[in-house]
Amino acid sequence: MLLVHGAGGNAAAMWPYAAHLSRLGARVTVVDLPGYGRTIRVRRGRRSVSYGDWQQLLVDLVGREHDERPLVLVGASMGGALAVDTAAVTGLADRVIATCLLDPTRPGIAAAIVRAPWIARLGLPLLQFARGAVAKPRIPVRVLTPMSAISNDPGLSHAVLTDPCGGGGPMPVGWYRSFLEAGPAIPPEQYQGPPVVLLHPAEDRWTMPELSLDYLGRLRGKTRVVMLPGCGHFPLEEPGFQVLLDEVSDEIEQLLDDQRRGS
Repeated sequence: MLLVHGAGGNAAAMWPYAAHLSRLGARVTVVDLPGYGRTIRVRRGRRSVSYGDWQQLLVDLVGREHDERPLVLVGASMGGALAVDTAAVTGLADRVIATCLLDPTRPGIAAAIVRAPWIARLGLPLLQFARGAVAKPRIPVRVLTPMSAISNDPGLSHAVLTDPCGGGGPMPVGWYRSFLEAGPAIPPEQYQGPPVVLLHPAEDRWTMPELSLDYLGRLRGKTRVVMLPGCGHFPLEEPGFQVLLDEVSDEIEQLLDDQRRGS
């Protein structure tokens, strides 16, 4: 199992989930995506990190780590779409589980996830000019988005927003532009990857469920959705957290049953 964080996250933030999921019988790997966690800033004079770097890193990691065991990709927040991308490009995953699925190239999606209407009207159009030297200035994701809504627990929200390796850490302006322009690596209508399970927090105040359901509805193949009752964007509240664990456990059991029948 590979856990993928989103904007303002890092591997350390995913470790509590990894600990619970490993108890279900999975070998769990967590990864810091460039710009967050313990990753090292690109040297002066080199181009800024882009969203495409995030996509490519996950493709390379899955390719390097691939073996005979079934692979489950678990994406939190923006990591959900990255998990789908990785499965679609590599063809090596057996299941994708996401708490959120966003395609910012869809009309209205980018405007729905920013902090204020003026950012959607003025700031987002200006990002298209963030290239070259203009792409290198760094700002935290909380400046553009309502990241205080990452959790319905004020203490957790504060911890994420002030983490210098996470929500308190800045990213290059060009990274935001590349995210908004990239879209899915493969159009959802052409997706030929494994089944996708959306475990969406029912009380998400940052990315409303309908945003993810729009993406899920466009995906070819087998999909299903389960709402996590009582959970905010960073799902940890009960009873939704236990629902999340139960659903992942069921997917693991299904994969193992399929593997046994195949052998």
